[in-house]
Amino acid sequence: MSDRDGNSVLWFLAGLGIGAVVGVLYAPHSGSETRQVIFDKAEEGREYMRSRAQDARNQASEWVDRGREILNQQREQFKSAYEAGRQAYRETTTTPEGEPAKNV
Repeated sequence: MSDRDGNSVLWFLAGLGIGAVVGVLYAPHSGSETRQVIFDKAEEGREYMRSRAQDARNQASEWVDRGREILNQQREQFKSAYEAGRQAYRETTTTPEGEPAKNV
């Protein structure tokens, strides 16, 4: 059993070596060119992520602003309803002469 495991490891290492040689032989660019291509692609990815992050920040800012607007509108509606309720209460609890009603 151990002989079989050792044989498998040797075949794996041989395949790994052959793959590395074939990869070097068929590489479209030299090492420095390949590194430059990788660097350029990484820079493109970095710029893309910066752009997406900025877009996300702008969207979040818009949502916060919209939320504030809605909150302010609700606050104004509540104030108006509260004042209308107070006025209606005053009107129903006072007599036409301006005195407080006695039964309320």
